[in-house]
Amino acid sequence: MTILVAEIGWNFIGKISLAKKMILSAKKSGADYVKFQIWDPQFLKSGAWDNDGRRKIYEKAALSLEKYMHLKKYAKSIKIGCFASAFNIEGALLLKKTKDIWIKIPSHEAYNFDLIKFAYKNFKKTIISAGCLKKDELKKLIKFVKSKKNYKEKFLLLHCVSSYPLLAENCNFEKFHFLKKNFEKVGYSGHFKGIEDAIYAVFNDSFLIEKHFTTDNKLPGRDNKFALNPIQFRELKEVVLLSKKFNRHMGLGLQKCERDIFKNYRGRWSKKG
Repeated sequence: MTILVAEIGWNFIGKISLAKKMILSAKKSGADYVKFQIWDPQFLKSGAWDNDGRRKIYEKAALSLEKYMHLKKYAKSIKIGCFASAFNIEGALLLKKTKDIWIKIPSHEAYNFDLIKFAYKNFKKTIISAGCLKKDELKKLIKFVKSKKNYKEKFLLLHCVSSYPLLAENCNFEKFHFLKKNFEKVGYSGHFKGIEDAIYAVFNDSFLIEKHFTTDNKLPGRDNKFALNPIQFRELKEVVLLSKKFNRHMGLGLQKCERDIFKNYRGRWSKKG
């Protein structure tokens, strides 16, 4: 059954109490895992984020080892998985200290082979969002992953389009199907405002689906605006559960539920004169 990941990221805007509220809400909404993002503002380059308020949010929402461990322990206490994205090797080193077995490489670092190599050597599973890549870069990433021992167990590539929010006409599931031709299992990281893109991924056998999650779309920050709220995430979970029923193997013959029609309805309009 498709694994559902509620990407909390930095939607908790630095408030640990809100982060815990989001973890609990994600659990109640049917998420299998919650995911955060690890960065240290001291490594952030200068850019537009210095003047549009993002740097302040980055600084406020940065998770230290102690804060992340606190959230990780809380998630464990309510029986939901927890892992995080690393944006550089320093972030990956922090996650190594937590003894996480999964690590996520975000799309804009999908061509950071030093980071990917470190993750491969130090974590049981490296999940890579294969977005924000040129065609030749995507092929190089695939070739690199396939060159590694036990790559089927060690890596999971997610189709991703790095646009926030994502328009339907840009979802480009052609790339999802291209990845499926190369790997037995692939996933999807979606930024479409709604669950329709994720539903498409579910019924095309996506092994894992990651969608941004919030308890309130009115909270500050870009990601809170298009993230799924608890009602939407629960609807997505119901789709996943239905897909499991739809794909239940019942054989090619007559089912028990058909016996009444088989016995009493066949030929009922074929009375001879």
